[in-house]
Amino acid sequence: MPPESSRQPDTTVLNVRQSAGLRRWVWRHPVLAETDSRLALALAQKMDISELAARILAGRGVSAETVEAYLQPRLRDALPDPSILKDMDATALRLATAVERQETVGILGDYDVDGACGTALLGSTLTALGCTIVTHIPDRLTEGYGPNIPALQSLLDRGASLLVCVDCGTAAIDILDHFEGQADRIVLDHHKPDGLRLPKGLVVNPNRLDCDSGLGHLCATAVAFLTVIALQRTLRQQGWFDAHPAPDLMSLLDLTALATICDVMPLRDLNRALVAQGLKVMNRRERIGLAALANVAGVKANASAMSCGFALGPRINAGGRIAKADQGLQLLLSRSKTEARLIAEELDEINRRRQTVESHILDAATERAQKQIEAGHAVIFLHGGDWHPGVVGIVAGRLKERFNRPALVAALQDGVVKGSARSVTGLDIGAAIIHALQSGLLLTGGGHAMAAGFSIAEDRCDALHALLDETLSDALSLPPQEDLLLDGVITIKGATPDLARQIALLAPFGPANEEPLLAMRDVRCVKADRIGQDGNTLRVILQGADGYSRIKGLVFRAGDRRFTDLLEDLSRPLLHVAGQLRLETWQERENLTFFIFDAARA
Repeated sequence: MPPESSRQPDTTVLNVRQSAGLRRWVWRHPVLAETDSRLALALAQKMDISELAARILAGRGVSAETVEAYLQPRLRDALPDPSILKDMDATALRLATAVERQETVGILGDYDVDGACGTALLGSTLTALGCTIVTHIPDRLTEGYGPNIPALQSLLDRGASLLVCVDCGTAAIDILDHFEGQADRIVLDHHKPDGLRLPKGLVVNPNRLDCDSGLGHLCATAVAFLTVIALQRTLRQQGWFDAHPAPDLMSLLDLTALATICDVMPLRDLNRALVAQGLKVMNRRERIGLAALANVAGVKANASAMSCGFALGPRINAGGRIAKADQGLQLLLSRSKTEARLIAEELDEINRRRQTVESHILDAATERAQKQIEAGHAVIFLHGGDWHPGVVGIVAGRLKERFNRPALVAALQDGVVKGSARSVTGLDIGAAIIHALQSGLLLTGGGHAMAAGFSIAEDRCDALHALLDETLSDALSLPPQEDLLLDGVITIKGATPDLARQIALLAPFGPANEEPLLAMRDVRCVKADRIGQDGNTLRVILQGADGYSRIKGLVFRAGDRRFTDLLEDLSRPLLHVAGQLRLETWQERENLTFFIFDAARA
C-alpha cells in the first residue's frame, strides 16, 4: 500500500461508482485545499451566501476580488477592441463605404440559429443605416451547407454590390472566388478552416490560423456583433453620425445571446457577458418575433439559457431542418405582430413534426448503434436511405449521449451520404473530419471539436468508418457513460428556496459554466407519474429519511433514461439522486423543483 502522502484523494461522491444510469459520480472540483476552504469562507461572508454556494464559486476559480464581476458580468469590462480580429478594420471600412453609398448588400447565412441570428443582426443594422438588404438562407436538402454559386448570383441579380456570408464561407474558396471582379466579398464566420488558404476578399474568423485574437470561442453572431461595433466606430470617425442617427447596438444583444447559447459556445469571458446582458434585452420582449415565439413556446417568465436552448432555439431551427430554410430569419426580422405570430405558430407546428421524424429514426439508430459498439467500433457511423437529412444531427447527439462515443448519422440520397457528427469531450471530431477530407475520402467536410458536417460517396463509407475508428481510437477506453460531475451533497431539508436562489446567481449556465449538479442523499420515491403529451416526462415526489420532508422532482425524456425504472420501482428503495435545484415561478407562485439527472441505490 502506498504511503498516505502519495495516495490520490478519492473523488467519488457517496461511493457511487456505477449508478443506475451507468455513471460514476465524482466531484467536479476535487476536495478543496485548505487555502480554497478559506477562500470559500471569505466568499460566504462577503456575499452573505451559504457555504455550499461559496464552495461552488471557489471551485470555479472565483476569488473575493472577482466575485462581484463574476456574478454581475458587464459588457464594458469584457468587450475587446474589435480590431484584434484579422481583417476587421478593412471589413468595417468596406461596410462603411456601403453605408455611405447606400449600397444593396446581399447576406447569405447558415440555416441554423447562429446563421439566422447573425444575418438578422447585420441586416437590421445595415437597414437602419440606410442600406438595402437582400438575404438568402440555403435549403438544407437542395443546396446544402454554405454558399453556392446560384444563390450568390441571385443576390447579385437582386442588386447586391457587396456579398456577405454569415456563419459559413470560410471553406467555400472556389465558390466565393468565382465572383472576383463582380462583387466584393466578406465572410463573418467561426468554423475552423482546413488550412491557411482562405477565400479572396475579407474573412473575419477568430479560428483562421493566422488570427491571434484569442476569441475562438465566439459564435458567428458574436463576430457579427463585434463587426457592427467596428462599423459604427468607423462611421463615427468619418463624421457620418453628424447628420444621421446611430443605431442602438445594445438592442442586438438578444440575438447574440440566443446564438451563443444555441451554438453551444463556452459561457466564459466575453460570451458570459454577452449572454448575461443579452438575456436582459430579450426579457424586455421588444423584438416582435422573439416575443411571439416565446408566447407560442410557453416561455412565460423571464428567458434563460435553458429556455433559449430548449424552447426558442429548436423552433427557429425547425424551419431549416424540415421546412422553409428562411422562416427563422423572417421571424427575427418581422415588424408585424400578426405576421410574427403566424410564423411562430407555424414553426411550433414544424417543430412537433420534427420531433416525430426524429423519434422514428432514433429508435432504429439506437439498435444499430448498439450492434456497432458490440462489434468493437470506437465510433458510431450510421446512415439510412429513408432518414431525413434535417434531423440527423439531433439523432447523432442523442446517440453520443446514450453511448458516450463520437457519433455520425447521415441520410443517403442519389449515392451520396450526407450527415452530421457529434463528439464527446476530449475527442475533436472536427479535426478528424478535416483529416478525412484531406485524405481524399470526403466530398465535403468541416466543423469544430464537438460537431461537424460531411458528405461522402456511399461506396467509401466503410473506409471512412475505419479511418475514424483509428483516428478516434481513444473512444474505446471511455466508460459506458461520462462521469457525472457534482458540486455538492445535500439532504431534502437542505434543499431550500434560499439555496436555489443562491445557485441561480451563478447563471447564465452552459459549457464552461455548467449549472451546479447536486447529489441529494437518502431519499425514497414515494410517488411517480408520467406526464406531458407524450408521457415522456416523469414527475416524482421524493421523501427524506425522516419520513416527512418532501420535494417534487422531474425527469425529462424519461423513456431514454436508464435510471427511470429505479425511480418507478414500487418497492421504494432508499436512493441517492443527482440533479439541479431550481426555484421556478408559475402563476405568480414559486415552486421548488429538483430536476433529476441520475439515480443510484443508497
